[in-house]
Amino acid sequence: MKWKQITLGEILRVKHGWAFKSEHFSDVGQHIVLTPGNFYEEGGFKARGDKDRFYSGDYPSEYLLSKGNVIVAMTEQGEGLLGSAAIIPENDRFLHNQRLGLVTIKNDAEADLFFVYKLFNTQIVRQQISGSASGAKVKHTAPERIYKCKVELPPLHLQRNIAAILSAYDYLIENNLTRIKLLEEMAQITYEEWFVRLKFPGHETTPLDSATGLPVGWKKEKLGNVTSYINRGVSPDYVENDGFCVINQKCIRNHYVNLEEARLTSKAKRIPDDKLINKLDILINSTGTGTLGRVAQIFATPGFATVDSHVTIVRASTPIFALYLGRALEHIESFIENLGKGATNQQELSRTDLAELIKVVVPTKDVLIKYDEFSSPIYESISMYQSQNQLLKEARDILLPRLMTGMIDVEQLVLPESFSNLSASTQVPQTV
Repeated sequence: MKWKQITLGEILRVKHGWAFKSEHFSDVGQHIVLTPGNFYEEGGFKARGDKDRFYSGDYPSEYLLSKGNVIVAMTEQGEGLLGSAAIIPENDRFLHNQRLGLVTIKNDAEADLFFVYKLFNTQIVRQQISGSASGAKVKHTAPERIYKCKVELPPLHLQRNIAAILSAYDYLIENNLTRIKLLEEMAQITYEEWFVRLKFPGHETTPLDSATGLPVGWKKEKLGNVTSYINRGVSPDYVENDGFCVINQKCIRNHYVNLEEARLTSKAKRIPDDKLINKLDILINSTGTGTLGRVAQIFATPGFATVDSHVTIVRASTPIFALYLGRALEHIESFIENLGKGATNQQELSRTDLAELIKVVVPTKDVLIKYDEFSSPIYESISMYQSQNQLLKEARDILLPRLMTGMIDVEQLVLPESFSNLSASTQVPQTV
């Protein structure tokens, strides 16, 4: 059946959020005020962790979002975010502020909301939104500008076929993320049980040393004494294509290295061998504010990759110490952050301070071996799921523009029942 050209205003409405009052913002609470920072540039909902702002004041109930609502960024808080769309992941948790638009469908017999969500995250729509935006330094859009965007709209059954295909990829990605979270929680609980509460295997028969307060045979060492390498990365010669991977501060979030945020340095740039990332290297953000002291560990061999000069590489002296050291440094992130020196807006962590001022508890070799044997399979699984998700995202992002423009014909496509169950009609409300 024929696709037809329409404007978005023919099939949807966009509602502005509410102006939440700053005096009621806090670091803890039940309801989170969403901002454009809660969007990925390519689309999708982004949890901000300790950057999320909670709200303790009164507000109109209509601005409490529901699971499955589709929102769009109306202000370009970060480059490329304008027009990005996301789906609310749970009920009664997130608040709709004035810099976001709530997208609803005018007639669910004409348009599928999940298809429209994916449409917002195509270059066709995003370029039109950006091109019509106002503002010199920070771009803004408005419902009326979004309504003027022109798109090709397939019949509803094709929209749902396309939505189901893309939903299947999203479902697999989310499923892997859930598995990763459970594995990370298992590893964290075990670390705390063994090395914070001291309930490690054999603790019943291991006395405490009255002088150190540690189990007999355990000791405290300076970080520099238990590592083979602590140093910053390179100053890159950035290129857009055909370069070597450079991990920067943006890549390090929530103890995870997100290579999607990495940039490339020219292959002509010489990178010393010791600044190439190895499996189980630990990375520490070492300049700036807000992210200073954040820790993440490399669980898979990243290929030919390095870090920039704002990130410090910490390499354990022995393989059996590596996973333990990663958890130990994650556990003291706030202490590491407080080692920063310099101006408030540009603090630095020096190599010397990291090596000399951080002290790490070193268990006995037999306990380290048992911990490595327990945790290695967990982190191998995490690495596998992360790799799977990278491949799934790449495949989905290749399919997206081709499906949304009709380059791939889904007219005769018969989807498995499991795909149909993932269609937008079962994921998000159509009309509100």
